[in-house]
Amino acid sequence: MFERRGPLSDDVVTRASAARAADARRAATAAAAAFHHWSGTAPDERGAILRRAASLMLERQEEAVAIAAKEVGSAADWIRFNVEIAVAILRQASELPAHMTEAEMPGALPGARLLVRRRPAGVVLAIAPWNASVTLATRAVAAPLACGNTVVLKASELCPKTHEWVARTLIDAGLPPGVLNFVTNAPDHAEEVVAALIAHPAVRRVNFTGSTRVGREIAVTAARHLKPCLMELSGKGTMVVLADADLDLAAEEAAHGAFFNQGQICMSTERIVVEASVAPAFTERLVAHANGLRAQAPGKSPLGALVSPGAALRLRGIVDDALSHGARLVAGGDSLGATFQPTVLDHVTPGMRLYAEEAFGPIVGVIRAGDAEEALSLANDTEFGLVVSVFSQDTERAEAMLRTVETGIGHINRSTVFDDPLMPFGGVKSSGYGRFGGDEAIREFTECQVVTQRAEDPLNTGETEDQREEAR
Repeated sequence: MFERRGPLSDDVVTRASAARAADARRAATAAAAAFHHWSGTAPDERGAILRRAASLMLERQEEAVAIAAKEVGSAADWIRFNVEIAVAILRQASELPAHMTEAEMPGALPGARLLVRRRPAGVVLAIAPWNASVTLATRAVAAPLACGNTVVLKASELCPKTHEWVARTLIDAGLPPGVLNFVTNAPDHAEEVVAALIAHPAVRRVNFTGSTRVGREIAVTAARHLKPCLMELSGKGTMVVLADADLDLAAEEAAHGAFFNQGQICMSTERIVVEASVAPAFTERLVAHANGLRAQAPGKSPLGALVSPGAALRLRGIVDDALSHGARLVAGGDSLGATFQPTVLDHVTPGMRLYAEEAFGPIVGVIRAGDAEEALSLANDTEFGLVVSVFSQDTERAEAMLRTVETGIGHINRSTVFDDPLMPFGGVKSSGYGRFGGDEAIREFTECQVVTQRAEDPLNTGETEDQREEAR
């Protein structure tokens, strides 16, 4: 067993099983044993189970609220929002089996027919993070299950009980034994457990949501075994505010993107590139929103808490670094225990940690650009490429800018924190590769099989072997 201590106190909030490599291998073997039956289950039946799970989540959501508040300090509204999105993910995934159709087409060569089909890949290893604990654990398993795969869900060490709630809800909805297997491990054993799961011969796919640093290690391990991965990694959400933008709307959406859930979202707005002519007016509006979200006492923030008190120390270091390089602190910058106050830094420039490093906290930097062309250059000046928002009253101009921004997801006049289960979700550059969401998930979690057949089988035409030889 291992213990998880909560961020708002030093009390033990969860005790969970500390799996080792042998336990991980048993979980993968159980998933492999269940694969033949589950992959052959009627698509309608798989979809019905996922829809029942969605209904159960809604019925049980207050359980998740209570658990996540203790484990990771999440605000109640954030977990309810998590459940809402998880329910939408399950309902969308329940429709995927109907899209796994076989397509017959004529071949390029005479006398050939081609059949292209999508088949379940096998056992999927799903590794979920703590920050959007219900949503991202659900996303990690929903599409793989819908496509007929069996799954091993490896929980985060920071929220094992919350992730167990997700797994238990799916199992209670009717998943047969072995279809979804749940593994928890102590922090010191994470590398051992993940390596054992990736190496297991039955595991055919890996999906991981988390930091770029850990994602690289998992991708390297998977590459040694030729296991395809879906990697949803770190972000550095960028908002571009052009001179003709609605500044009230832009400031409101920026506050949502930067501070929601204490900024602990891969899509969080961390850089705001503003045309200099409107930067003072925009920043004034953003500061007003930030000040309105300040916590009045430890544990009483409308934005929830950081995952640990240590996270506040790291964020303080990012603020101090920016100030030492010439940035101006215009809101926040202080903390109350595991709660960091909404923080706005103006005049952020290259060379500062906040400019380049994922903060993963309620800190946003305002970067001033001389014009739209420089704003585009600054938007692309990052190793990450998950999400960019452009604010302009000329939506065609904003859309044209997004065509040249290096990002997996682009928004117009909207917070960077937005996801719809129907849309493919994922990034480029150091934000990863592969896509959750929509029909793209079918490609991620199935194998493509091609079958060819003669248009007219000679065995059925009455030809003799000599005639067939002559035809050749």
